[in-house]
Amino acid sequence: MRIPLATYRIQFNPDFNFNQTKEIIAYLQELGISDLYASPIFKARSGSTHGYDVVDPNQLNPELGTQEDFDQLMEEVKNNGMGWLQDIVPNHMAYDSQNQYLTDIFEFGSDSDYLEFFDIDWKHPYSDFQGRVLAPLLGDFYGNCLENGQLKISYGEAGLSVNYYSLKFPLKIESYTYLITPRLKELEDRLGRRHPNVIKLLGVLYVLKNIPHEESSQDRRSQAVFAKGLLWELYQENSDIQKFIDENIEYLNGKTGDTESFNFLDQLLSEQFFRLSYWKVGAEELNYRRFFTVNELISVKVEDEKVFNKTHDLILKFVRSGKFTGLRIDHIDGLYNPLQYLQGIREKVGNVYLTVEKILDVEEELPSNWPIEGTSGYEFLIYLNSLFCQRQNEDRFSQIYRDVTGLSASFKQLLIDKKRLIADRNLAGDADNLAGLLKRIAGQYRYGRDFTLQGLQTAILEVLVRFPVYRTYINEGQVSEEDRYYVQFAIQEAKGQHPELINELNLIEKFLLLEYDDYLSDENKQLWLHFVSKFQQFSGPLTAKGVEDTLFYVYNRFVSLNEVGGAPHQFGISSDMFHQFNKKRAKSWPHTMNTTSTHDTKRSEDLRARLNVISEIPDEWEAQVRTWIALNRDKKIETEGRIIPDGNDEYFLYQNLIGSYPFYETEYPEFVERVKQFAIKAVREAKVHTAWLRPDSVYEEGFFTFVDKILNPSEDNQFLQEFRNFQQKIAFYGMFNSLSQTLIKITSPGLPDFYQGTELWDLSLVDPDNRRPVNYQKRMQFLEEIKRRSQEDTLSLIEELKASPEDGRMKLFLIYQGLIVRKQYLEVYQQGTYIPLEITGDYAEHILAFARTYGQQIIITVVPQFLTNLVEPQQFPLGENIWKDTAIEIPEDWETDWKNTLTNQLIKGGHSLKIGDILTVFPVALLTSC
Repeated sequence: MRIPLATYRIQFNPDFNFNQTKEIIAYLQELGISDLYASPIFKARSGSTHGYDVVDPNQLNPELGTQEDFDQLMEEVKNNGMGWLQDIVPNHMAYDSQNQYLTDIFEFGSDSDYLEFFDIDWKHPYSDFQGRVLAPLLGDFYGNCLENGQLKISYGEAGLSVNYYSLKFPLKIESYTYLITPRLKELEDRLGRRHPNVIKLLGVLYVLKNIPHEESSQDRRSQAVFAKGLLWELYQENSDIQKFIDENIEYLNGKTGDTESFNFLDQLLSEQFFRLSYWKVGAEELNYRRFFTVNELISVKVEDEKVFNKTHDLILKFVRSGKFTGLRIDHIDGLYNPLQYLQGIREKVGNVYLTVEKILDVEEELPSNWPIEGTSGYEFLIYLNSLFCQRQNEDRFSQIYRDVTGLSASFKQLLIDKKRLIADRNLAGDADNLAGLLKRIAGQYRYGRDFTLQGLQTAILEVLVRFPVYRTYINEGQVSEEDRYYVQFAIQEAKGQHPELINELNLIEKFLLLEYDDYLSDENKQLWLHFVSKFQQFSGPLTAKGVEDTLFYVYNRFVSLNEVGGAPHQFGISSDMFHQFNKKRAKSWPHTMNTTSTHDTKRSEDLRARLNVISEIPDEWEAQVRTWIALNRDKKIETEGRIIPDGNDEYFLYQNLIGSYPFYETEYPEFVERVKQFAIKAVREAKVHTAWLRPDSVYEEGFFTFVDKILNPSEDNQFLQEFRNFQQKIAFYGMFNSLSQTLIKITSPGLPDFYQGTELWDLSLVDPDNRRPVNYQKRMQFLEEIKRRSQEDTLSLIEELKASPEDGRMKLFLIYQGLIVRKQYLEVYQQGTYIPLEITGDYAEHILAFARTYGQQIIITVVPQFLTNLVEPQQFPLGENIWKDTAIEIPEDWETDWKNTLTNQLIKGGHSLKIGDILTVFPVALLTSC
């Protein structure tokens, strides 16, 4: 197996394609990257900026380049000795007319080869859904769209379709009778009943009305295709028939202002295999599984072997040909049976690096029976970020948050409330389907017949909102001890709050833990397991939307901790906790990924590193915030009894401004626009005053105006002057946090992953902000200079880097040097032991150190933390005057001298290494045994 040394995530899009990526491969290789980590590159919906809205997994995305372009890129990758880790999307595809698998179903229904391709409940109990799939893709109520003339029938070589702006869905073959039947006698009178084309047209009509149901699907489909083709020939060859059909289409499309004229079109659309509806309907009524709450992403039944093979054909070809040397599996929790999927793909790809996108709770373990190398690294991000949050100041920050915002609800209660909000408002249809499934199954037994749909739905949601992890992995009658604990924990919590639901909760527990009755048949056992699997598929999206995309914009005590997979109620961790975490990874998952920024993170690594500085200085922070609030009081909007923004949103905004403020004033105008867009997204995600489903333009415009006013660069803006002084101080200390976390990432168990552009300071907010173009020309020039100067005189180079720390070259230098060491001592990092090192002296709490050992080789990582009360602003934490007697205790059997590989300085060995001798010219150190 090829284990990457270090990965670099590229976000492909139409503006950064295969050819442009080819131009940076040599640069990445020089930086020390071993494997390109690619966002989805398969054919996506036109204009996709991320590639997760796939319409055909067996084609390359033409907007990224041609097959030749891709082959040339792969050749460049290969020539530089690099691998390719490909992000794949097995869970869902785009619900779009460009998705030919889906449109084939719409046209041919039960005769389609793809009828069971998507996770659609064709037998949904709602009569309006039976045999049809909801298409909640309209921007207004269906009736309004219809009568406003926005739904149009069109006819062309591809056939008959209904169009709604760029959406174009084919109509079922029986619908073609609507093109032929109206005014047919007029056509016969004009051309003559015996006219050959009239006879052919009547023949088409006969075929359409008499396609035999008893024949095979293939035969029926063949007859339909024949009739469709013949009609198109007639349309092209005879101007009278063309005029006849065009006029019938015009008639079908109705006339705006004449309500009755749309009756035929309404009737036609009511007969289709899809039901067009207002997009908001999808939140409350649904008969297909989505990706989270995104109507435009329909889930795929990849658990079906035929579907798996079809959707993975090109992926597997690229693996077999050596183009893909690793796979990253997106949204593993969305799959019906993750273990089955992973076993299946492992069998297909053989000894290829596999990693999954999995969000783990702080104390949750990755299932040990998964045949993978690990995760894409969110759990590492959370532990590493928490390491730089000063946990003894938790009470002060809780007090500040209460005093400034007036909010006092606990994190636990908010978590439950927000998950319930999502269940009620955004996922009500999914919850209703889950309860209906349980009622249908339980109703087969006398102990389950008296449970009502409402009671079961209420009980299910009370369990789900208290579920302590994203999901469990119960399958085929196997319930692990961990999964049993999670289920019983949630059930007991629900019983404690809702004793009136005890019978429903007991039933749910019985089903979830697969406590089968002795008399159950295998078929009935499979029904129970089906409910459990659907429950597990639902718990993940509910948690993600309730926590990451709602709670993390509401609970703003300290937003650095509000990260994907994070636990904001846990205010920092100790060094010991971090060491224990790393030791476990070294033992169980030595080749998992370590990330600090991704395309999905709420804030970039350097932004969080800045914010963590604030955790060290609560008193100063409170004083600053109160000053800013006072200065900006007159900039707020008061309307309809509301003050905009409220205290919580204002407090949220100040934190993010501190973290994202640019180093250079030339970037300020763009920064202001970025912040305004972020602010609106944030308040919509919070769903307190406004929301995506129900936008409140008054609040949004008021908040937009407030941001505009407080960031106005005029000399009269006293807030901005006060803010900049404090921000510059935080930014300075934040750079040391960034360097420390970068070196820890490079040297910890697992492999380091770098998100595009983060080799220099990156202060991005949540997407789409973190997908802005990267200036690679500047990075190439910087790296070329660093590479040349480090070979000539490393110490003088470092002094120059320190003289202009704002340009980010210090970080680039560290990554370059760190990856050289990682490559040189690869066995140490891929197979070595992890050993925490004891720190002694006056400032022991300000240093973290650990060793990686393999054979006789020892490499020690040394980084500082919590520097605000150790050095003054603009002062580097270097030398004996700063560190006094602080030292690393060295085990007795490590009798050796040391070399600081970042600076090329030699350090005399001993049982104790003084930090003042190690950190003399650069803020972090990487020592190798001589």
